[in-house]
Amino acid sequence: MKFWLESFSRPAFEHARQMTAYYSKSFYLSASMLPPEKRWATFAVYGFCRYVDNLIDKPRRRTTDEVLHEVAFLRQELQIAYRTGGSEHPILQPYIVVALRYGIPIEYALDLLNGVEMDVEYSRYPNFDALYLFCYRVAGVVGLMMTHILGYTDAAVFGYAEKLGVAMQLTNILRDVQEDCSMGRIYLPLNELRAFGCSENNIFEARMSPALRELMKFQHERAYSYYEAAEPGIRLLKPDAQYAIYSASRIYRGILKRLKARDFNPFLGRVFVPKHRKMGILMQEILRTKWLAAQARLAI
Repeated sequence: MKFWLESFSRPAFEHARQMTAYYSKSFYLSASMLPPEKRWATFAVYGFCRYVDNLIDKPRRRTTDEVLHEVAFLRQELQIAYRTGGSEHPILQPYIVVALRYGIPIEYALDLLNGVEMDVEYSRYPNFDALYLFCYRVAGVVGLMMTHILGYTDAAVFGYAEKLGVAMQLTNILRDVQEDCSMGRIYLPLNELRAFGCSENNIFEARMSPALRELMKFQHERAYSYYEAAEPGIRLLKPDAQYAIYSASRIYRGILKRLKARDFNPFLGRVFVPKHRKMGILMQEILRTKWLAAQARLAI
């Protein structure tokens, strides 16, 4: 029987699917076009990652110590689940089925939990090296997990997958400057704020100064460069998954383009890519992938 339809796991896989649809319409749209097995595996991984992220983003009036206790419990349950092959935790059960089936190392999930702890303990990052570690832990490892599911032809793909995950997290940071500062968080590296002549008050007071515009432009160019660096790796994925990742990359780049169209001002409301544009990108990538596959067959 298909692993997502087995009686013990079916409700949990459906819950993971619903979480994906609710929290990330862009990701859900791309994942829905994957072959069924990879699609449901993707929902399981996303559900787990989103649940972990929500421990911080939706703390439910819990103290810092209580949130960290939740993370510690999840770390212990994760280690037991990897050893025993199952869990009664409703979001961990589908993840562990997929992780063991596709050989996803436990280190990725543990790094994700470490990233969540960073988000509890730090509301500022002194430099880009520190921010990169955070981005790797909360997003780069997600790219590595997904690579195991999607399949690949060359192990070099993992380096590219990390870059794409980091690119997407940097995009989230630029998109959410206003939302994050409302929670007392600033993810822009502090040494770069100073280098561009900005202060934290620029952000907390939502003052779009020329200096902040230059800083945002610099951050925008950095995020874009990570997409460019990651692009060659998509061709190292199995053909039946490439279009989904090309689509996800293009949709996220669309957020950067819309931020640029606002002259890099992060205080004008959250930017997003409209659904019709997402569908257009997805259809274009499906057709492009099929055309490339046909060309490859003709060349043989």
